[in-house]
Amino acid sequence: MSTEQLPSGFVKALTEQEIETLKAFYGVFSQRDYTVVDTILAPDWQDIPLAPGQQEGSEGYKKLVQGFVQAFSDVEVNIHEIFGSHERAGVRAEMVFTHNNEFLGIPASGKKLRVTIHEFHHIKDGKLVKTWHLEDWLGMFVQTGSWPVSTNQ
Repeated sequence: MSTEQLPSGFVKALTEQEIETLKAFYGVFSQRDYTVVDTILAPDWQDIPLAPGQQEGSEGYKKLVQGFVQAFSDVEVNIHEIFGSHERAGVRAEMVFTHNNEFLGIPASGKKLRVTIHEFHHIKDGKLVKTWHLEDWLGMFVQTGSWPVSTNQ
């Protein structure tokens, strides 16, 4: 059955290209290949919400990943699930790294941390246009046994 013959209301599955784009997006952390970023992100890609100090677009994503890799050299992102329909995707993944540097105001604990990631993406013409994300930082605080402390308190 061709796409033109699909019944009304039928939701088209993610294409193989869209799935590969998502895998490449998360693979930047593990593979440290920043050249792929320009091929998978639209020039005006938006990350919502931006991390503190993060710039918009592909250059902002490259710097964010490079900074994370520099602080936590063993960081990897493992994808557990990709789901969605053409141009709309959700990803459930996990970031794993050794907490050997201060992060979010928490001094290094030396512990191996696992942070659950839930993200939603809008993909157009094989490139990510917008990403909405929610990381489980509370879970990370529980793992470290710490809480960020502000010197203003």
